[in-house]
Amino acid sequence: MIRYVFAICLALFALPAQAELDVEEITTPNGINAWLVEDHNIPFVSLELRFRGGASLDAPEKRGAVNLMVGLLEEGAGEMDARAFAKATESIAASFNYSVDDDTVSISARFLTENRDQAVDLLRKSLVDPRFDDQAIQRVRAQVQSNIRSALKDPRDLAGMAFDKIVYGDHPYASSLMGTLDSVANLTRDDLVAAHDATLALDRLHVSAVGDITAGELKTVLDTLLAGLPEHGAPLPGPAKPNLPGGVKIVDFETPQSVAMFAQPGIDRDDPDFFAAYILNHILGGGSFESRLMNEVREKRGLTYGVYSYLADKDGAQLWMGSVSSANDRIAEAVSVIRDEWSRIRENGVTDEELQDAKTYLTGAYPLRFDGNGPIAKITVAMQMEDLPTDYILNRNDMVEAVTLEDVNRVAKELLDPERLTFVIAGQPEGLEGTIN
Repeated sequence: MIRYVFAICLALFALPAQAELDVEEITTPNGINAWLVEDHNIPFVSLELRFRGGASLDAPEKRGAVNLMVGLLEEGAGEMDARAFAKATESIAASFNYSVDDDTVSISARFLTENRDQAVDLLRKSLVDPRFDDQAIQRVRAQVQSNIRSALKDPRDLAGMAFDKIVYGDHPYASSLMGTLDSVANLTRDDLVAAHDATLALDRLHVSAVGDITAGELKTVLDTLLAGLPEHGAPLPGPAKPNLPGGVKIVDFETPQSVAMFAQPGIDRDDPDFFAAYILNHILGGGSFESRLMNEVREKRGLTYGVYSYLADKDGAQLWMGSVSSANDRIAEAVSVIRDEWSRIRENGVTDEELQDAKTYLTGAYPLRFDGNGPIAKITVAMQMEDLPTDYILNRNDMVEAVTLEDVNRVAKELLDPERLTFVIAGQPEGLEGTIN
């Protein structure tokens, strides 16, 4: 019965579809800072923890250690092996999710108010006292290695790996966070313990909670949950120096359809021109079927099912990226059209109609993101990591509306750089020659 109730909570608990939330900043007696959105309509809480650093904190020659470690956090903790931990979590209808990317280790927790103490105790065990049993290590290691083998047969993954190697050089971003077959095979339990202590540290923690919990209760929960974690983690790797020389790199791979990734230098989230660039990207390649790239590459010429661009803001690098897939005998034309449109929008700018349509979409879609306590918790913890103020949610659409046509077209001339637009293509493209070694 308890599982049924929890499912109902997940299905029904959605805050009003408006970007107007009361975000409270709190600090626990032990010095943990967190953001809280209180809502007592449903007896249910979402908790988000983010540890900055992520897989970029892998020790030299230990690539894949953080990823493997994170995969083991729910595979037994304290006195419970993997099966016992899963059974205990299910018995109280709690949900824990552990994930990692280049910059972040993320933990998401959802639990009913009546089971809060038991849920916090289980989550704490997984964070502070993971078992890293040999049997679990071997099982999860095999899963990771299977994923690596699959990536080596996937043109999109191959393009991504070659792209990262070219762009990021000797920075940790340059290699897959999963590691290699050899590096993962050689990881020991001691390596996983070291990865745990390097990443799950209090000096790089961001926390957000949404739902049926007061500020006082959250303070107690966090001090209980996080007691015992290291105060300081491994040093962050620092910024990358992206290499974007322009031109084409071809990764030969037998497939009927080539996959291309492309990028040029991007823009920092703190830059005053960020919103102008954000709107410009929506018009260029971020607006799905309404974007210029989609219109030119798919609608007019039928070269692809989809093409898109986006602003990629990593902790250590900012890129303006995109991707397209096309048949081997048509990918060269797709690349040419993308380059041409990149140059055209840089030189001629966008129209006022395009700008107004983009604003209408971006401001109208924004409130729809706040459709439940889980998404709200994810958004507010991301805001913390971007060093945004708590009232950003209230003011974001006003900042979009404040962007002028002159702003967008000036940014197009200043930021878009067709000469540095770099393509990495996995496949057997016809009519294209690689210019990048």
